[in-house]
Amino acid sequence: MSASTPSAVHARGLVQTGPWGRVYGPLDLDIPAGGLTILQCPAGPGRTALQMTLAGRMKPKAGELTVLGRTGAGRIFPHAALAAIEDLDAVYASVRVVDLVTEQLRWDAPWYRMVRRTDQQTYERFCAPVFGELPPPPLHEYVENLSELDGLLLRVALANTGRPPLLVVGNIDQVTSDENQRTLVRRLVALGQEQTVITCTVNDVDPALGYREQLVVELDPEGEE
Repeated sequence: MSASTPSAVHARGLVQTGPWGRVYGPLDLDIPAGGLTILQCPAGPGRTALQMTLAGRMKPKAGELTVLGRTGAGRIFPHAALAAIEDLDAVYASVRVVDLVTEQLRWDAPWYRMVRRTDQQTYERFCAPVFGELPPPPLHEYVENLSELDGLLLRVALANTGRPPLLVVGNIDQVTSDENQRTLVRRLVALGQEQTVITCTVNDVDPALGYREQLVVELDPEGEE
């Protein structure tokens, strides 16, 4: 990141610990504002904890963290969306898409406003920012029948209804098809036109897909236990 590029995330000496010891860190991290940044790091609890920390869902044990000019998980939380993190936003396979979307719209609405069951027109508007030119999955389909790509994009759409300035998305490795993974990256790049988007992978990603930056993150840089 060049000195003239504004920073969305600035971390120094960031550390997270759990019941059995250190989860990640200490690590330094600078993520530019806007566009899609891909963090290349191993899968596991350290990566998940880092993403939760960046989105204000977890307080770091030590170190300095500034996200969008804010410090402290309580101040970061309202300005960040977190999507496609297993065990956090996983959805029941036996639920229909229409019920998930209706529930989210009702959750977002003021308490005094009645929100009817989602119709096709409302559903298409709901999906449009995330799916773009891709057709959304059928409204009355069961979640268990969705493709990997459709299922992940739907989880992003459910988490990103408020369009906060920061969007953190699990990892692109959840989509196993190379072509679908490329499509996913393109959709995250498109969202990055209006938000700062962060996701993860264990592999190199083709720069031709248009992401802002790919950063190698050493979750255990000192090799400590």
